[in-house]
Amino acid sequence: MSTITATQEQDVVERAPKGLFIGGQWRDATGGRTLAVEDPSTTETLAEVADATPEDAIAALDAAVAAQAAWAKHPPRERGEILRRAWELIMARTDELAILMTLEMGKPIAESKAEIAYAGEFFRWFAEEAVRIEGRYAQAPNGAGRMLTMRQPVGPCIFITPWNFPLAMGTRKIGPAIAAGCTMVVKPAQQTPLSMLALAQILAEAGLPDGVLNVVTASSSGRTMGPLIADPRARKLSFTGSTAVGQRLMQQASEQLLRVSMELGGNAPFLVFDDADVDAAVQGAMLAKMRNGGEACTAANRFHVGERVADEFTTKLAERIGSLKLGRGTQAGVDVGPLIDDGQRGIVRDLVSDAIAKGATAVVGGQEGDGRGYFYQPTVLAGVPADAKVLEEEIFGPVAPITSFDDEEAAVAAANRTEYGLVAYVYTRDLKRALRVVEGLETGMVGLNQGIVSNAAAPFGGVKHSGFGREGGHEGIEEYLDTKYVAINLD
Repeated sequence: MSTITATQEQDVVERAPKGLFIGGQWRDATGGRTLAVEDPSTTETLAEVADATPEDAIAALDAAVAAQAAWAKHPPRERGEILRRAWELIMARTDELAILMTLEMGKPIAESKAEIAYAGEFFRWFAEEAVRIEGRYAQAPNGAGRMLTMRQPVGPCIFITPWNFPLAMGTRKIGPAIAAGCTMVVKPAQQTPLSMLALAQILAEAGLPDGVLNVVTASSSGRTMGPLIADPRARKLSFTGSTAVGQRLMQQASEQLLRVSMELGGNAPFLVFDDADVDAAVQGAMLAKMRNGGEACTAANRFHVGERVADEFTTKLAERIGSLKLGRGTQAGVDVGPLIDDGQRGIVRDLVSDAIAKGATAVVGGQEGDGRGYFYQPTVLAGVPADAKVLEEEIFGPVAPITSFDDEEAAVAAANRTEYGLVAYVYTRDLKRALRVVEGLETGMVGLNQGIVSNAAAPFGGVKHSGFGREGGHEGIEEYLDTKYVAINLD
């Protein structure tokens, strides 16, 4: 990849929409309020976007409610065709979208392109699911009547998406909502609004009717979205973010008994058994840990390695992680970009410091990066004690803490010793062990001998404090459909 020039960066940012998208129209926030979007690799302001007021958010819900009845009746085939056209536009604009994403979020261009491909797959997948919404017709058990069930759209939805995957976390929710016939108001993270605004522009070009998708950018999610969650016209809330915020949102949603989907925090264990192919495990660890610079809910958060292969695994992983180039994502050859902001860098710094103070060793890294930007060196920690906070809390950074275990039972117990249950990774060549361990893990997803589980055709989601509901797969559209039962008297 060649380095992106400053002129290319400027052109992409200037062309990106920066207003609120409400009822098919771009508009300023009430009072002309704006919020700054920062480049985390330089700490400089990239752009100013509209900073919505609660009144703006209500206007967005008004538009969604006004469009709901007509959109629910819209032919499923055409709903799918809109998603298909949007997928084609996303693919055609990958280069431009990747630059925009890298500038506002920090990840290297190659990773931005990978996210865009992943994000687009949700539109392609749900374009095909739109025409597969089915009910059933059956004879009642007593033979006296018939039972008809039908699936109908839930209604206006509220989506709150995070900064770490600014496009994909949107398409995972928007795709099935469009396919099911739901309208929506989307509030992207204040750190990364530009990618979502670009997506709204693409969907409008693809023919999505006015009011089906409304995007509200704001510096305060609580102030702007709180009134929508309390509004009886809203019927569903879907949130991706921290468990603490998700718990508060669930409390608010309970007042109106909203349908709720929550994709929350993670503390993914990565288990390497003594019989594993160590080289394959290291390769999988690089994917599971270093994808998105570790800023992913699916990132391997702690490595539990069999005692007989622990030293070999640690040495090889440290060599791979230590060779990664840290830098600005638009520059050629960069493998790892900055963290999203100074607060996140501080969290990573404190977790590493705590582990080292309690006896862990930084095999590589363990320090902040040089110069401007929120950089932290890719790090491997060995000999991490059980009481280190880095094993208990979500890191969301390029840090791999390693501990060892002596038997299968201890490995599974260590993996499950957390309130979270999103994903786990297991490396073993023993089929019986693999099945025992997979069944014993308290997670919604498992990567067996592979370091990536995300797939638009598969149900993504967790258990315990990692939330509930599924995004993607055949299950994904179920989150946006209600079931209606009709009892038919044939006498």
